Amino acid sequence: MKALVVDDSRTMRTILAKILRGLDMEVSEAENGEAALAALADEPELVLVDWNMPVMSGIDFVVAARGAEYAYRGRIMLVTAETDADQVVQALDAGADEYLMKPFDPEAVVEKLRLLDVIP
Repeated sequence: MKALVVDDSRTMRTILAKILRGLDMEVSEAENGEAALAALADEPELVLVDWNMPVMSGIDFVVAARGAEYAYRGRIMLVTAETDADQVVQALDAGADEYLMKPFDPEAVVEKLRLLDVIP
């Protein structure tokens, strides 16, 4: 399975990529939502995206990815420090499939991926 990790923090991208590679996923990375939209051309089945990033935020990425121009049908999970319930609702309404709050541990990532039926 192809996965795309989108975060302006190189450290966070590295952490998430390591977890996903440990689950036998092929991982690519992008440092903001704009770069992630371009990376959709590689057809990842899963995108893990941060909310707060320069150039294009994660929520703007979700809206654009689910919009008519990209019509992305894969799974999108917001991985963010934003913990307000209204923001969770906003992310899901925008088209995110799941929401993981930072800080997290590898087990939390695996649990969310199971909820998305991405892994057994």
